[in-house]
Amino acid sequence: MRIVQLANFYGPRSGGLRTALHHLGGGYAARGHEVVLVVPGPRAADERLAGGVRRVTLPAPRIPGTGGYRAVDPWRVRALLDVLRPDRLEVSDRLTLRGMGHWARRRGVPSVVIPHERLDRLLEQFLLPTGLAERAADWANARMAAAYDTVVCTTEFARLEFDRIGARNVARVPLGVDLRTFTPARHDRSLRRDLADGADALLVHCGRLSPEKHVERSIDTAAELHASGTRTRLVIAGDGPRREALERRARGLPVTFLGHVARRADVADLLASADVSLAPGPHETFGLAALEALASGTPVVVSARSALREIVRPGCGAAVPDRAPAFARAVHELLDTAEPTRRGAARTRAEEYPWRSAVDGMMAALRVT
Repeated sequence: MRIVQLANFYGPRSGGLRTALHHLGGGYAARGHEVVLVVPGPRAADERLAGGVRRVTLPAPRIPGTGGYRAVDPWRVRALLDVLRPDRLEVSDRLTLRGMGHWARRRGVPSVVIPHERLDRLLEQFLLPTGLAERAADWANARMAAAYDTVVCTTEFARLEFDRIGARNVARVPLGVDLRTFTPARHDRSLRRDLADGADALLVHCGRLSPEKHVERSIDTAAELHASGTRTRLVIAGDGPRREALERRARGLPVTFLGHVARRADVADLLASADVSLAPGPHETFGLAALEALASGTPVVVSARSALREIVRPGCGAAVPDRAPAFARAVHELLDTAEPTRRGAARTRAEEYPWRSAVDGMMAALRVT
């Protein structure tokens, strides 16, 4: 069976979306299916990825203000789909690839869409007051849900806006984590010593430096800890449009910016060597970076307004209000817990999210046997 995956906002630095697509596609291929991933890029390409997935790149312009993301015109995608003739269609885009569900329905192709963000939250953050944001999201979500056979939500948090409109074709499929790459065994005392630069505790924030991630709260947490006399250093791994502003905010504080860390192995080493990871984004619909930290044996402090409150439990981390003092208190409490206890709890929780379970769930949603 030929499964075609579609995604815009995919690139070398697209983090969780890229990770999810590769693991899901690789899982389908491992079970004997032909998988084609269609993504945007600076130039056309047709290549074979590790794991047997064919990746077709369509030329696409940069989207201003997004830090380098690109989006392919829907008409070009539809033209390619007419050539590929998929048996199943999986779309990881609710905005720029509108109409793909209708394309699939006209041709009798079962289709799923995976919303990787809460539309009501995005509209509220960037444009509209809460009530109006919800009404606009409800209108758009009703149209989207009607266009696809199945809407796949990775958490109950992601599902809430579809429950609000009474959508009946919603499936919940949690994503997974690479438990081999991200492991406590990668803890590197030498790396931790170098990054901590004399501090007693090493904190890490891993992710894109964009407005919706609220990286400034991690910096403000470092400021709170510094002001209280706690000797910590925050390392921020990632890049994005807010980098310069965040560097200005961190001036004079024990904060190090690593920029984009390209190798997954280096990210795994960093996460395993930290004492606590911070994930302050309130709009996360899953939060793969936080789950990778847990798999690495590193507890996580997260926003209680995000989907991560479903994943991070007491013992392996904390879900707290969106205020730096609350994050700082949670960091203190975790550091006061015996290291083997907190690291063991983090790893145990992550082991509940293997990628094979995510692949099982997605294949059921795609009606693939």
